[in-house]
Amino acid sequence: MDTGAQYRRRLGGVGEELAAVFLERAGMRVLDRNWRIPDGEIDIVARDGPALVVAEVKTRTSLRYGHPLEALTPAKRRRLRRLGVAWADRHRVPARPLRVDGVGVLLAGARVFVSHERGVG
Repeated sequence: MDTGAQYRRRLGGVGEELAAVFLERAGMRVLDRNWRIPDGEIDIVARDGPALVVAEVKTRTSLRYGHPLEALTPAKRRRLRRLGVAWADRHRVPARPLRVDGVGVLLAGARVFVSHERGVG
């Protein structure tokens, strides 16, 4: 793996850890992280009251290319919904209600900004 890919993977891991802590502090219960099947990956699966939440985490170090959540395309949102149903089926839990959330993490020097958008897809 080249150094750029290693950096992005490490950056993503830091962002996902910060997002998981943020969601738990907001009262959600994280059930799974980095769940993969051939169709794709879910960064975080959580429970928010009765809702099963599939959260996509996008991490950036600047706003040069826009807010992190701008990278959450309609196609990615649809894929996350399908992956959420697959996760629920594999774990034998109800998939309804199912919500897709976006968590944007901005690491700007020593400052961390986390934004959480519920029901993006």
